[in-house]
Amino acid sequence: MRTPAAEARPRAASRAGLGLLATLAVLLVTAAPAGAAVHEYWIAAVPVRWDIAPNGQDAIHHAEVEPGRRLIQTVVYRAYTRNWGRRLDGGRPSQTTGLIGPQVRGRVGDRFVVHFRNRDTLRRDPHSMHFHGVHYAFGSDGSYIPGFSGRGAQVPFGQSYTYTFTAGEDSRGVWPYHDHSPSMEASIAGGLYGSLSILGRGQKPPDREFTVFFAALNGFETINGRAYVGNTPVFRARIGETVQWDVLTVGDEFHTFHPHGHRWRTPDGTPEDTRTIGPAESFAVRWKEDRPGTWLYHCHVESHMMQGMIGIYRVRR
Repeated sequence: MRTPAAEARPRAASRAGLGLLATLAVLLVTAAPAGAAVHEYWIAAVPVRWDIAPNGQDAIHHAEVEPGRRLIQTVVYRAYTRNWGRRLDGGRPSQTTGLIGPQVRGRVGDRFVVHFRNRDTLRRDPHSMHFHGVHYAFGSDGSYIPGFSGRGAQVPFGQSYTYTFTAGEDSRGVWPYHDHSPSMEASIAGGLYGSLSILGRGQKPPDREFTVFFAALNGFETINGRAYVGNTPVFRARIGETVQWDVLTVGDEFHTFHPHGHRWRTPDGTPEDTRTIGPAESFAVRWKEDRPGTWLYHCHVESHMMQGMIGIYRVRR
């Protein structure tokens, strides 16, 4: 006669076997090939008080921006030193990156380990990180599926989770990451997103890399969380440098990226100076700089440009 303890042993062994298989699956997906790099990041969701138009002006239209609309409280991703010891930006985001989270960088074949902590003292909502364009086991998907997803899909306030993934041959390019927890809609509307930049094997990095994140924010159309010339990022380059523009968007709208005075070529050689981008889409374009001047770049949906989605690109000799 089998005792309850004897019956429990096969079930326990079965569960252990399943756990081992899950662990092996994670290792298979996330193991880096010989010679590939391993990139480790410490990122937290933190509250910020954000000014969408710090100078209070729409410079092109010589209009004042309503003070009551400019200031918001929101939650964003920020990079830290090991074990979330110290914020890498010192609490002062750069003029070019603005609201968006830290860029995760690497090459095809590299492995990534992203430690995430929920420090949302503003709303104490659950949050997560969901990465586009890379390869991972289900536990690192970061998207909430009722009844199926695990801790990584809804990290409670005060807790942490580690996501692991690899960049495959099909990961070359620029991709978004964002909150995909039960609070995703409010989080994305408030700026809880960032980008990955994956170089191909042996691909030379650009001399300058610019990130342009188009998104609506509190009734404004923003670039990296800022609206209007004088507030949006000013990107800078010199003649002879190779520049790369990483263009991404989240939310519900379509945009068109257009830099003045410049064009690039598609893989089939077609020249372009405007490209349409929809929700959660992304692309990167490059050119070697040969046109000095102070140029505009903007979304060519005219109403979006009028509501702030326009900036300046300065090229010097």
